[in-house]
Amino acid sequence: MNIIEGGVTAAKGFEAAGVEAAVKYQGRKDMAMIYSTRPCKAAGVFTSNVVKAAPVMWDKEVVAHSPCVQAVVANSGIANACTGVQGYDCCKQTANKVSELLDISADAVLVASTGVIGSQIPIDRILAGVEKLVEAKKDTLEAGTLAAEAIMTTDTVSKQAAVQIEIDGKTVTLGGMCKGSGMIHPNMGTMLGFLTTDIAISKELLQEALSENVTDTFNMVSVDGDTSTNDTLVILANGMAGNMEITEKNADYDKFKEALNYVNTALAKKMAGDGEGATALFETKVIHAATKQDARILSRSVIGSSLCKAAIYGHDANFGRFLCALGYSGVKFDPEKVELSFENGEKSILIYKDGIATDYSEEEASKVLASPEVRVLVDMHMGEEEATAWGCDLSYDYVKINADYRS
Repeated sequence: MNIIEGGVTAAKGFEAAGVEAAVKYQGRKDMAMIYSTRPCKAAGVFTSNVVKAAPVMWDKEVVAHSPCVQAVVANSGIANACTGVQGYDCCKQTANKVSELLDISADAVLVASTGVIGSQIPIDRILAGVEKLVEAKKDTLEAGTLAAEAIMTTDTVSKQAAVQIEIDGKTVTLGGMCKGSGMIHPNMGTMLGFLTTDIAISKELLQEALSENVTDTFNMVSVDGDTSTNDTLVILANGMAGNMEITEKNADYDKFKEALNYVNTALAKKMAGDGEGATALFETKVIHAATKQDARILSRSVIGSSLCKAAIYGHDANFGRFLCALGYSGVKFDPEKVELSFENGEKSILIYKDGIATDYSEEEASKVLASPEVRVLVDMHMGEEEATAWGCDLSYDYVKINADYRS
């Protein structure tokens, strides 16, 4: 696998754009487009929140029933959630406008929105934005970056990743972009994520690979414990790499899943590390758990704990908070068998073993926790399964950002 520069335009046949449409913001990009020159197989996973935004309902229908997808239009600033019939009609009008300008079917168009819940979309600005996007779209890496920037809300950086693999003697590329900084506690995928690939693969296997992979990538991320109304992760595959279509689970399918896992993991970590007000990426890895599901539950419990997140922010080696989060996760274990370490990529300090604290240096532990990327390693000594979850620390700025979000 070759890690390369780029995002949604890295694969053959994909174009993108990001423009200013003044949907809510002034003086910044707030609409993005992804376009494939050939029709694509599409797969998607969506929010588990009972309250679903209009674009989620539109996209679920398109992914499930349309023979192909060829374009995606996304806006930031307004979520188009809790907007009733008018909100769904906005999706329809957007798709119809793309259909008119690109000469593709309206049911080959996905739409996505992120931002304030409850506000109606200014459809005139959206339609004008679609015109700008169609005119501006290009297949360059820069165009992909502009699209990644246009879907940002409280994100501080755009998030992209791309890789290449060889399948059937052909170079296959997979790239993606996502946004997410707050209201991140998904039970499906990220707040907004878009993946593009030139692989030839059946729709059924594309969906299975995506659904399976989010379990250990985007579903292992939590910033604040809130699952959004708009969570959407879609993948488009246009087949332009020229490989023989993958229609069964074989070595080529496994290669594709490996590439998908790399991109989704990279994007998930970028999202976690850019949590609202965050100063550190907070990772918890649980090893030697009795089952894979136990490892997932335990690691997510730690990174989701407000007290653990606050300890990371304060560089406080208060290991009792981390043990407490393990203890209320619902997984049964013997606390005296657990080992707990703090790591930063350069140093690992064993903090807890055999039911008591080790003779560690508070000063050294504090230095480790002051790193921009911090890992809590938990050895359960119960089996052979492991899982990793990602979050961020909890700072004063998180409250400031969300207290003033609409203003």
